[in-house]
This record gives sequence, structure tokens and C-alpha cells, in this order.
Amino acid sequence: MAKYRVQNPATGEIVETFESATDGQIEQTLTAADSAYREWRERSVQERAAVVKRVAELFEERKDELAHLIAVEMGKSLAESIDEVEFATAIIDYYAVYGPSLITDSEIPSTIPGKAVIEHLPIGALLGVMPWNFPYYQVARFAAPNLLLGNTIILKHADICARSALTIQEIMEQAGVPVGGYQNVFASHDQIATMIADPRVQGVSLTGSERAGAIIGAQAGTHLKKAVLELGGIDPMVVLDSDDVAAVAADAWGFRTYNGGQVCNSNKRLIVMADIYDEFVAELKKLATGLVPGDPMTLGEGEFQPLSSRAAAETVHAQVQKALSEGATLEAGGVLSDGPSAYYSPAVLTGVPRDSESYREEIFGPVATVYKVHSDEEALELANDCALGLGGSVFSTDEARATRVAAKLEVGMAHVNIIAAEAAELPFGGVKRSGFGREMGPLGIGEFSNKRLFFVAQ
Repeated sequence: MAKYRVQNPATGEIVETFESATDGQIEQTLTAADSAYREWRERSVQERAAVVKRVAELFEERKDELAHLIAVEMGKSLAESIDEVEFATAIIDYYAVYGPSLITDSEIPSTIPGKAVIEHLPIGALLGVMPWNFPYYQVARFAAPNLLLGNTIILKHADICARSALTIQEIMEQAGVPVGGYQNVFASHDQIATMIADPRVQGVSLTGSERAGAIIGAQAGTHLKKAVLELGGIDPMVVLDSDDVAAVAADAWGFRTYNGGQVCNSNKRLIVMADIYDEFVAELKKLATGLVPGDPMTLGEGEFQPLSSRAAAETVHAQVQKALSEGATLEAGGVLSDGPSAYYSPAVLTGVPRDSESYREEIFGPVATVYKVHSDEEALELANDCALGLGGSVFSTDEARATRVAAKLEVGMAHVNIIAAEAAELPFGGVKRSGFGREMGPLGIGEFSNKRLFFVAQ
């Protein structure tokens, strides 16, 4: 099987294949990225902003085409694919509009006579290693702020997102990013290491697994390169009380099964107070019962989309079966399709023992795992009993109560009465083994900038 390909997960059909890059092509990519950087950084921030703005406009103009590409590539429903293109467009537009003000020079008081200014300058070519679950959104939040800043981008996308990856480069160049300023590469793991080691690359951003993050982080550290790592999570959603359990359960289910459950900051652990636990689980079971596989292009009510690949579906199925062998209960769903397709019916899982291996594992698929607790203290202890720390949320009719608990979550993004607040202006990132660094918002543009002191003595 070709490494880089378009393979429809609804059918298993390989639609298109692509040649992997040669070492010579990687060298050409590095040379072009460095050359483009020398020119791109000299343009005014207003000129760069105009180009980034045009990228956003082209994303909007080609929205239907872009959505169709990823619906075929990784099985996302067409409606969710359109949502993703729109979110990516909003992020790109945010940096086109607000980016210049976010990197304005700022003067700081100094005890030494003179003027001290902090500048925000580009640092060079950057390498992005992006996942398949959000082919446009992931790229937008990395590329848009850095192009605005004056850096150039080399983008290694997921193996199954080859056509959308090439289309992004096409849009970038059509918008006016100089040739070499944004390049897609069908690179191997060894070639990624080569690029990180090369002095023409000044930083690397990865969204992926803990294992991949450890490898990329080690390579970046060896060569003293800045890295941003977003490595997923097993985010808690704590429900302390509710005057409408069915509504909260429906929200929990909707977010947990969004994008086939393949979301880094999905509510993967539902921690529910004992007095509403049975009703909450019963509502989830209703939502999970009777669902049938559907075509991502026409997905309707009562239907579910495939996962990104047959391998992904088999992995989720194996994880659920392992949890069952360790003492968990499958309340509903959890059926792996026959044949080459990647359908796995959304599932409800309860009773995962806290001393089991499954308790520590992230399930990257549509599985709602529910835990019963009896106090706020127990809920918080369980929520924080995790090596990962991306996001988390707490729900209660008493906002002050929820806020007290949420304030003690060991995560990069804490929420009260909303599962995940996501917008272009809101920073995204985690702590502990969920990685380090932030993307989006005012923090995202500063990760790969040279915050230079410029001092003029008097």
C-alpha cells in the first residue's frame, strides 16, 4: 500500500496514491523555504496580512470543494467538514485582522537611561507535523500566525490527507505566499529528523500521540530547536448536578461523538455525581441505541460516520474489548463493521476499574466512558488522576460550586458549564503529558517569534 494516499474509510477503496519525497526533494524544499524566508520577512506586516487575508477568502470561496476532499479522505461527515473549513477560515482571518496588533513593538521601563523595546520578529523556516483528524483546522492554527509573523512553513501532513494537503499549498500560493513560503512534503520519519536537524529549520510543531511527541521533542532538543507539542488528552467532564439531566447528557454525547470521537480535547471521561448517574447513563444508552452506518456525504439522523481508517476502528474496538476483559461494562454500541470499511458504532462504557490499564488509555473514537462519584472532592481527585492535561469541564446549576472545582483542574484549558470553548482568539494547549506551548489567540503568534530586546541608550 502506498504510504501517502486517499483511501475512503467508508468503503476501504484507495482513490489516489502519491509518491513519497526523495532526499533530493527534501533538500530542495529546505533551500526554497530558507530563500523565501529571506524575502518574506522583509515585507511589511501589512503586506503579509493582506496575503493571509486572501488565504482566508480562498478558503471560503472553495469551502464546498475543501469539505468534500476531507469527507472522502478521513470519513468526516460533509456537515462537519464544512464546519471545519469555516473554523479554519475564521482562524486565518483572525490573524490577518488582529495579528499585526499582536506583534506591535512594546516599550518597557528601564533603570538604564534610554529606550527599551520588545520586538516580535520571525525566526525562519518552521516544520509542522500535522494529524488527520482536522486536516484544515490543525494547519490553520499553526500556519496562519507564523506566516503573518514572517516565518515560512514546511508542512508534513498525515499519510491519508495527501490531496487536501496539496490543495492547501495551492491556495497559499494562489493567495500570494511566495513560492517556497508554504510547502507540503510527503516526507518519511527519517526525513523529518533530517529537517529538524538542518540549521535552516528553526522550530517544529507537532500535533499527535505522546509517542510521536516524545520522539519529535527529543530531536528538537538535541538540535536546540523550539518545539510546540499538542499530544492529546483524556479530558474530564464533571457533572456535579443538573436540573435537566437529559440535556446535559445529550451535550456530552454530541461532543464525545463529534468527528467520530476523534478529537484531542473530547470529553473522554464523563464523571457524574451518584444521584444523577443512573439517569445520565440511561440517556446516553438511548442516544447510542439503534444507530446505523451512514454515508459521510449524506449523513442523516440515526446514522454514524466511519472512523478515519480501518486500522483506527480496529484499535478502538480492541481497546473496548480490553476494558471489558478488565471488568468494564458495555452498555450500548461498540460494534465493529465487517469488511474493509472503518465503521465502529458509538458506544457507552461504564465500570472501568481504576487499577486497570484501560483507565489510563486514551480511546480516540466514539466511546463515552462514564464514572460514578459521590462528592466534589472525589470528582476532582478522579479528574486529576491522569497523566494527560489538555482540557476539562465542570457542570453545575451552582456556578460558584462549579468554578471552585474547575479552578483546581490540572489542565491547560478549564471550563465551567461548557465542554470546550473554542474560537480563533482562545489559546489552545495543555500541560503534563499533553505537551507544551499554545496555539491560536494572542499566545499562538508568540511561540515561534524572536522577542528581541532593542535598546537605544541616551
